[in-house]
Amino acid sequence: MNKLVSLPRVAGVGVLALIAIAGGAEAAPPQLPANCREAKPTIGVALPNTVNPYYIAMQDSFNTHGAELGYTVNVAIANDNDSNQLTQIEAFVQQGVCAVALNAVTSGPGAASVRALNDAGIPVFTVNVIVSPDDLTAQDASFVEYVGADQVAGGTQMGRLVLKDMGADATIVVGIVGDPDQISTNQRDQGFTDAISVDPNAQVVATVNGKVDPNVSLQATGDMLQGHPDINVIWADTGPHAVGALQAITQQGKTDTVKLYAFCAADTALTPTYVACAAQEPADYARIVLDNMKKYLGGADVPHEVLQPVKIFVNGQKPGPGEVG
Repeated sequence: MNKLVSLPRVAGVGVLALIAIAGGAEAAPPQLPANCREAKPTIGVALPNTVNPYYIAMQDSFNTHGAELGYTVNVAIANDNDSNQLTQIEAFVQQGVCAVALNAVTSGPGAASVRALNDAGIPVFTVNVIVSPDDLTAQDASFVEYVGADQVAGGTQMGRLVLKDMGADATIVVGIVGDPDQISTNQRDQGFTDAISVDPNAQVVATVNGKVDPNVSLQATGDMLQGHPDINVIWADTGPHAVGALQAITQQGKTDTVKLYAFCAADTALTPTYVACAAQEPADYARIVLDNMKKYLGGADVPHEVLQPVKIFVNGQKPGPGEVG
């Protein structure tokens, strides 16, 4: 059986590449779940949480647009727990849903969810969080399509802004608030660090794990600033990281000396301290997933990867509703 496997991004190639094992690309499954033939098929949607405004916007879009397309949408919230999410995926299997949209809690364990759906013959579309290619290979698992932001491009754009804003002669000392457990955030960080690496006066001196949590990010950023008082730029690779980092900068009285660049915090205006951010549009990603799922279930081909550009906001601007990092 031919299989679709996701690959890491390389120069000039998308985040996920479509390759064929044993020759040729795999066609749509010969028989879809029985639920797909019902008047109102059920679509399972697996999300990490609804604390992050990002996932609130995504959930709303899945519910609204799913109803417009004639689906019953069943959303499961994992509360940021991989085991919970796998249990919820197994519940979708027991329910015999038509298809599943999976926003994995973390990149590696997400492969087990994909495998469980493959075993049940349920098409799986991944969104936002990239499921680990190595773990997919180990699980002998595959998905139909991935939809999300062009993470590398987003990080690259922000890194270039840092160099432009700081100037050619500036000494740039960077601290990163990231999440090493997610391929998507690692790609943002890689794009950012590659962009600033062209400047010999720019260096990254510390990286901390914000765990996509504003409170954790506040503590981690505060500790980083105390340990590296020469930091003058912070790169925060998610909206929650940006919230915590900005609070830490303010608490330590460094709003005039430390500049924050980030993926956008929800409903937060850009300032001379919070200089620029890159925004994703999770509601749009949910819509694309559902539209392409509809095509696929109808027998049409869909792309294995859909990468959407990010929106850039700078000092004096404010992201709109649903434009978040």
